[in-house]
Amino acid sequence: MSEWPLLSVVTFVPAFGALIILFMSDSDETSRRNIRNVTLFVTLLNFVLSLGIWWSFDNSVAGFQMVEKVPWIGNFMSYHLGVDGISMLFIILTTFLMPFCILASWDSVQDRVREYMVAFLILETTMIGVFCALDLVMFYIFFEAGLIPMFLIIGVWGGKRRVYASFKFFLYTLLGSVLMLLAMMAMYWHAGTTDIVELLNHSFPASMQTWLWLAFFASFAVKMPMWPVHTWLPDAHVEAPTAGSVVLAAILLKMGGYGFLRFSLPMFPLASADFAPLVFTLSVVAIIYTSLVALAQTDIKKLIAYSSVAHMGFVTMGIFAANVYGIEGAIYQMLSHGLVSGALFLCVGVVYDRMHTREIAAYGGLVNRMPHYAVVFMVFTMANVGLPGTSGFVGEFLTLLGIFQVNTWVALFAATGVVLSAAYALWLYRRVIFGTLDKESLKSILDLNTREKAILYPLVVLVIFFGVYPAPIFDVMSASVDQLINNYQAAIEAGSQTAEAVMEKQG
Repeated sequence: MSEWPLLSVVTFVPAFGALIILFMSDSDETSRRNIRNVTLFVTLLNFVLSLGIWWSFDNSVAGFQMVEKVPWIGNFMSYHLGVDGISMLFIILTTFLMPFCILASWDSVQDRVREYMVAFLILETTMIGVFCALDLVMFYIFFEAGLIPMFLIIGVWGGKRRVYASFKFFLYTLLGSVLMLLAMMAMYWHAGTTDIVELLNHSFPASMQTWLWLAFFASFAVKMPMWPVHTWLPDAHVEAPTAGSVVLAAILLKMGGYGFLRFSLPMFPLASADFAPLVFTLSVVAIIYTSLVALAQTDIKKLIAYSSVAHMGFVTMGIFAANVYGIEGAIYQMLSHGLVSGALFLCVGVVYDRMHTREIAAYGGLVNRMPHYAVVFMVFTMANVGLPGTSGFVGEFLTLLGIFQVNTWVALFAATGVVLSAAYALWLYRRVIFGTLDKESLKSILDLNTREKAILYPLVVLVIFFGVYPAPIFDVMSASVDQLINNYQAAIEAGSQTAEAVMEKQG
């Protein structure tokens, strides 16, 4: 399997499946069911294939593995793929969640089913491509190409304000990415290559690092999203179909954090150290402010969307703490958030398919009619709060531990976000699940069906399993994280010595 181009296969199998579906008819219900079945088969097949990456992966190797490199455009760029202990985890997360997205859309999407499934498969290819691309141009192509299917998913199959939300999402993310493209061009002119592996070993001047860091930050901060460029996310979540919200929260947001780990810290270490206080400030504001905003929401999806912004604040804080606890905690938090937030949006989709409203006031007392749903929703709510024994606790605890070693005050303010998250999450759960069942519209509501159990139960198991036994995740990432931190600290020390030498010379 090590000689097989496994990364290329996993990346482009969804695109090949989309090509097949394009030639299928969707004129009647039978043909639409066939399209759903083919799409589900392709996503399941790709998940099984992606497990081959995990089985072939050597946890003791810090560098990139399963590398595929072929010259593409002269000496300018190459078709270059590879994974390390950081990127591999996000690929598995992507392929794992896609079948659940297809199942979640099984009954809710009835119009243009063929185009919908094609958009999701193309989106899967672009997301996997981002995580395994080892060339700047390839990374940028996959990074930007993912905007198109997501734009269509929100704009065509979304809610009443879908056009506004889709254009806001597109313009916000595109504007930041244009600055990143300019930075990539500057990097090529300076280093003479677009190869990410070579760029990781290239030293950019301190003054140049500042501008490059800001340009990449503009793109990744919007993608996360960080405060104050987060306002596109609640609108996108509210208007997107259920599966669109799952992909947006679970995977697309993680591209920003992955970008910080792949580019900002290792390539621009001096600038990362200089701008770390800024990131800490924005992260703390995001954690506290968006948690308070979540408390004021009346729409379930919008509340969960604001909670995502708050949780991503822990991620950025942990990354720029630049120590083992912070970075490993940030990666674990992103993976856990992918499972938990995706599951919460799936839970919202369950009741929305029955009642066609996401207003919190429209619910209450669901435990009386939907006991299985109440238990599942409780598990994910507790994980979102960060209850020990769930995956949400591990990431938040480690990021707080990492930032505590850097700045006690930042850790103190960030810890208030844990309290606030408990406030809005438990408030939501109480309003929706507990109380008397006094609304006539809810008295005939049905509990989880077989399809919904098949979607939610595996996620419950994983959230608890990785909360109790996180070792498989840490075993994969530890060597790559250690290498990242060692190179970062070595660059900081070299920069300090250079600065002292310059000062002595000037003195």
